[in-house]
Amino acid sequence: MNEKILLINDIPGYGKVALAAMMPILAHMKYDVYNLPTAVVSNTLDYGKFDILETTEYMKKALQVWDELGFSFDAVTTGFIVSQEQADIVTRFCQEQSRRGVRIFVDPIMGDEGHLYNGVETETVERMRNLCRVADYIMPNYTEAAYLAGMDCREGDLDETETRQLVDALRAICPHSILITSVRTGGTYVVLGYDHERNTYFQLPYNLIPVRFPGTGDAFSAILTGQVLRGHALETAALLSMESVRNLIAANMGVQDIYKGIPIEQCLNLVEEVQTD
Repeated sequence: MNEKILLINDIPGYGKVALAAMMPILAHMKYDVYNLPTAVVSNTLDYGKFDILETTEYMKKALQVWDELGFSFDAVTTGFIVSQEQADIVTRFCQEQSRRGVRIFVDPIMGDEGHLYNGVETETVERMRNLCRVADYIMPNYTEAAYLAGMDCREGDLDETETRQLVDALRAICPHSILITSVRTGGTYVVLGYDHERNTYFQLPYNLIPVRFPGTGDAFSAILTGQVLRGHALETAALLSMESVRNLIAANMGVQDIYKGIPIEQCLNLVEEVQTD
């Protein structure tokens, strides 16, 4: 029987980000996929004009119904959370699921490129810290990691001491496994990691492709979840996820409207083109 994954994230009406990117990826990887939308968004935010419908009341009622029906999951992956009330709901739910042996993956979506996203308040940082405390795996980008750790975002490279300090600061919040994407060190970009099961630190370098698609972080989160659940060690799962996302970006660099994201359903074969030795 395929493992059941619950995705908690927003869903766009136009664009392949968040749930619209994650669901087809994990279904293609042969998982049984379910979703709890935190918001319905008219289109990706890159267009500059959008409308958001918060779904907090629906979330509360849906979780109650699922509990009454006895629904269960093998893993939960969280993404964009709109409000304090939603953060409390999701954190309590993840705590309950964790006690049942469900693996919790958290992508603490808050910002990028050194600042919080428009509309994201500083109070969101503490909400995400609380959620990260119950996670088995957290996957912030460098900006989000710095905010979670209470450290300044650096424009230039981090040295070896600073990268270790950043990871250890997050280990004080999340006692399990950590991945930090989009970190610059030693003149290159890397994904920093700590695998709590092996008690190992690692760095995975990559070449930055000079095009920005919305939703690539969601794709990475989905693929990583799937690869970890297949039994891969975190470092291997991260490498596979990085290569898959690179392939997705490289194959779509020529599209005219990058704001709507990568047309995931048309290139699902690239999700698992990379295999371990």
